[in-house]
Amino acid sequence: MTTPGAGRTCRLTAAPPVNTPRSATPRSVTPRAVTTPRRRLASLVRAAALGIPLLLLGALVPSTASASASPVPATVPAVSGPPMTSAACVTDPATPKRQLRAMWIASVANIDWPSRTGLTAQAQQSEFRAWLDLAVRNKMNAVVVQVRPTADAFWPSPYEPWSEWLTGTQGTNPGYDPLAFMVAEAHARDLEFHAWFNPYRVANHEDPNRLVATHPARRNPSWRFAYGGKMYYNPGIPAVRTFIEDAIMDAVTRYDVDGVHLDDYFYPYPVSGQTIPDADTYAQYGGGFANIADWRRDNVNLMIKETGRRVHQAKPWVRFGVSPFGIWRNASTDPLGSRTSGLQSYDAIYADTRLWVKQGWIDYIAPQIYWHIGFAAADYAALTSWWSDTVRGTAVQLFVGQAAYRAGASGQDPAWQQPGELSSHLFDNRGHPEVAGDIYFSAKDVRADRIGAFTRVMTDHYSRPALVPAYGSAAAPQAPSITSATRGAGGVALAWRGGSGAPVSYAVYRVDGSPSADPCQFADARNLLTTTRATSFTDATASPSGAYTYYVTASERTHHESAPSAGKAVPGTGGGFSVVVDNAEASFSASTAWGTSAYSSQRYGADYRFASPVAASDPAWFAVAVPEAGSYRVEVRYPSDPGYNSSTPYLVATTTGNQTVIVDQRTGGGQWRDLGTFTLAAGAHNVVGVSRWTSATGYVIADAVRVTRL
Repeated sequence: MTTPGAGRTCRLTAAPPVNTPRSATPRSVTPRAVTTPRRRLASLVRAAALGIPLLLLGALVPSTASASASPVPATVPAVSGPPMTSAACVTDPATPKRQLRAMWIASVANIDWPSRTGLTAQAQQSEFRAWLDLAVRNKMNAVVVQVRPTADAFWPSPYEPWSEWLTGTQGTNPGYDPLAFMVAEAHARDLEFHAWFNPYRVANHEDPNRLVATHPARRNPSWRFAYGGKMYYNPGIPAVRTFIEDAIMDAVTRYDVDGVHLDDYFYPYPVSGQTIPDADTYAQYGGGFANIADWRRDNVNLMIKETGRRVHQAKPWVRFGVSPFGIWRNASTDPLGSRTSGLQSYDAIYADTRLWVKQGWIDYIAPQIYWHIGFAAADYAALTSWWSDTVRGTAVQLFVGQAAYRAGASGQDPAWQQPGELSSHLFDNRGHPEVAGDIYFSAKDVRADRIGAFTRVMTDHYSRPALVPAYGSAAAPQAPSITSATRGAGGVALAWRGGSGAPVSYAVYRVDGSPSADPCQFADARNLLTTTRATSFTDATASPSGAYTYYVTASERTHHESAPSAGKAVPGTGGGFSVVVDNAEASFSASTAWGTSAYSSQRYGADYRFASPVAASDPAWFAVAVPEAGSYRVEVRYPSDPGYNSSTPYLVATTTGNQTVIVDQRTGGGQWRDLGTFTLAAGAHNVVGVSRWTSATGYVIADAVRVTRL
C-alpha cells in the first residue's frame, strides 16, 4: 500500500524493465475428438511477462490470466432423508464449496474505517455496516478488521488507550464499544470477524510527548525506540512481549472474535543509513545467540509461539493467523527459498515465517503476494507455488493477500491496468489446492472497483457463495429439519429447526425440480443459495412458477458441515413442460465443420460435437417443439476442458430476436448451466444455437440443451 503506516509493506531490491503484459487468452489445444490421439492436456503455457519496477509500501500483484483447472473429484457427505453413501463427484472449480473470501478493513490513518476522525458513534456505525454489506454483496464470508493499529485499542482496553483514529484524540472514549458492535454486526451477516493487531508499532512519529500521558510506551520509556520516523516497542524485552500478548488476549477473552490476525510489521523495515537501536538490549538478553540477527528472530518467534498457545488455551476455536511480507528468502540465498530476488523478510524484518508454518504455531498464513504474474523479481505464480509447497503436509491453511489497491490505480505498472489481473491470480490459485482463499487490501479499493477489476473477480470466481474452510477436528452438528417452505409474493419462505451439536451457521441449497437426493448436489456451491445464522430465509430469487427442492445444512464454530436435511419440495406452476435435446437427436443440426467426439466422461449421451472458432457464425442448432408462447428457462450442458473456448457464444431465439449469452467452456462441465429465462414463440423451431464466431481460442462444444416452461 502507498499510505504510510497502512499495515502492509512490500519492497523489492531489483526492478526489471517495463515490457508488454502477457496475453490473458489461453492457447489453443487439440480437442478430445475421436480422430485425434487421446493424450492428456498439459497445463496451459503462460506467456512470459517481464515485471515493472516496484518500490512501494503495500502488497504484491499478479497481471495475467491463467486457465482454470479441470473439474476434480470430491468426496461429499451423505444426504439425509433416504440414506446415501459418499460419492465421487465432478466439481466445478469456478464454484468451490469452501473458500475464504475476505477484505482487510484498515483503521490506521483512517484508510477505510472510520473514514475520518470525529464522526459521531451513529455515523461510524453506519459506515461500518456499509462495509459489511459490501462484503456480503461481493459474496465474501469474512472481514479482517484492524482493532489495534498503533498500540491503542478499538475497545475499552485496560492495557492501552482508545485509538486516536476514532475521535481524533488518543484516549478519548468514542461513546460506545466499537469491537462489540463490529463483531455483532459481522455475525448477523454470517461473516467471520478476524481481529487484526499490529504487534510492535507505537506511533507513526517519534515524539513520545504526543502520546496520551497514560500510554504504556510513555510511562515505560525503556520499552520503546525510534527508527525511521516511527516509534516501536522493542521486541527484545521480555516484559514488552508479555504486555503485547496480554493486550491481544484481553480482546480475545472478552469478545466473540473468530480469528486473531497479525500483519507484516515485526522489526522495522530497513531504512538506509539507520541502525535499529537495540544493541544494549541484545547485550542484556542476547546471551546464547551467535549474532544479533538470530536473537531478533527468536524474539519474534517467541511472540508468535506464545500468542498462538495463549489464544488456543483460551478459546480453541479461534484461529491465529499472520499476513507476512510475501518473500521469506530468495533461493539465491537459501535453497529452501523462492525463485525471487526481492527483500527477504527472514533477514530484513526477522520474520521466520516458514518456521512458524512448519512448527504449527499458527493456524493460517496469508502472505501478501502483491506482485503481478511474470514480475521478474517476485512472480506471483512462483510465490503461490512456493507457499503451497511450504504449507503442504502441515495443518496450516494458506490464504493469499491480494493487492486490490493496485488494480487500475494511477502510477501502477501496465500489468495492473489490465482488468483481468486480479482474476488471473485466482485462476493461478486453482492450480494449487493448498490455496484456500484470498484476502483483499483494502476495503476502499474493493468498493472502488477501478477498471472493473473486482467485478471481473466476481464474474469469474464468485458467482456463488462459499463456505469458510473448515479447520480442526470438531464433530459436525446433526442435520437440521425444514419445518416449512411456502411460496409467497416475496419468494419462497423457508424455516427450519437446528439439530444437536451446537450449530452456529446454516447453509441453504436449492435444486431445480424434484430430483432424487444426490450427494453430488452439495459437492460444490452450484446449488448454494446463502449462509445464515438465523433459522429462516426467504429465497427472493425463486421463479414465481419454478419447481424446486430445498435442503439445509448446519455448521459449528469451526465450519464442519452436517449432512443435508431431508429435501423440501416446492411445486411449480408452469405446466410441467421440460425437454432435453441431445446433439445425437434429429432436432439437432450442424455443418460438416463440426466434428464428433466421445472422449470426455462429462458428455451428455453418447457423444458431443466440437468445432474451431472462426469469424463467422456457423451455429450448431438445437430445435425444440415449444408448446405455447411464454417464459422458459434455458440450460446447456457440455464437457469442459482448460483448452476449450473461454467465450463460447450461445444464441437463444426469442420472440424479439436472437440473444447471445457467453459461456466459459473451460469450466463447469458435466452439469446443467443456466443461460437465463427467455420468452419463446410457440411451435417447433431452432431455439438454442452454439456459434463459432468468437475471438477466443479453443474449441467450442455443442452437447445438449434443456428447455423448461416457467
